[in-house]
Amino acid sequence: MFTPKFKRYLAQILPFGVIWLLFGIIFLLIEIAATKDYAYRPKSVIEVNLQVFVFAMFAVTLVGLLIGTIEVLFLNRLFAKSSFLKTILGKLVIYSLFLFLIIVIMYPIAASMELKISIFDSAIWNKFYEYLKSITFISTGFQMFISLTASLFYAEISENIGHGVLANFIRGKYHRPKEENRIFMFLDMKSSTTIAEQLGHVRYFELLKEYYYTLSDAVVAHSGEIYQYVGDEMVISWTYKNGIQNNNCIACFFKMKADVQKKQDEFNKRFGVVPEFKAGLHLGTVTTGEIGAVKKDIIFTGDVLNATARIQALCNTLGVDILISEDLKEALVLESKFKAISKGNQELRGKQTLKELFTIQFRS
Repeated sequence: MFTPKFKRYLAQILPFGVIWLLFGIIFLLIEIAATKDYAYRPKSVIEVNLQVFVFAMFAVTLVGLLIGTIEVLFLNRLFAKSSFLKTILGKLVIYSLFLFLIIVIMYPIAASMELKISIFDSAIWNKFYEYLKSITFISTGFQMFISLTASLFYAEISENIGHGVLANFIRGKYHRPKEENRIFMFLDMKSSTTIAEQLGHVRYFELLKEYYYTLSDAVVAHSGEIYQYVGDEMVISWTYKNGIQNNNCIACFFKMKADVQKKQDEFNKRFGVVPEFKAGLHLGTVTTGEIGAVKKDIIFTGDVLNATARIQALCNTLGVDILISEDLKEALVLESKFKAISKGNQELRGKQTLKELFTIQFRS
């Protein structure tokens, strides 16, 4: 069974392959249409037959998937804390070298298929040498640049608004409002005002970046979706199925705790403080849909969001780091490592009825 992290990586990488395949087909068809009536064809041009076409489409898809893998698993992390300009220039150099290596590998194979001779035959490498000196090489480089730009542009948009959100926009999933049963976690940093005053605005912002970066692995590992950041507050959402499965919504909180604890020396060294946080969790029905004119977004509306915020606000009053509603507690099948302790019936601000709340103890 694939892990949530693997599924997320796969969902991020596959669009690269699809984009490269689509552009590969478009560019090849344009090239065939533009040159089919030419009496003179440079020696470097490979005649396209069915075998060469299938190989070319396989090759561009594979290149797209490889670039997606490099982007998602390596370069995103390598340039995570770099400036935009440094990121662009660094990726440009790396991908230029990578794509040239691909050409060195793929062109001789395609030429060998066309001429039906060994790839080690001198005729193949003479043809390749002519190709490197031709306008066709420049054209191929330009085509690769367009495919690379399109795939990175998609990845950048997806990274900024969320992969799931972009996919839903493209599919039109929430073009019309719909009801969903969801679990929400409102996560709030403790003593954020005091920390901001101590660090100043710029260093506090750097702390927030590192803090959110540290927390994000737990969200991915436990099938969550980051709905929004509101200052020092993070709102995470799960579909009912994903949140209940393996107690993901609860396990996510404690993995966040563990991940911050692992980096406590780094936080202390850079900022002189280790961020702590508290969370409230609740479940219920929300209405979901696209909204906005100048800027579109997919939002959730419903009483469950207000109630979750109120639950989180009671963490300080009750002296705990995590509170969950009775509704969520009843829906979960808690493993022995999680122990639910009732904090009694509590009044949520603005609500007429009392709600029983529970804190969770984790025994590793």
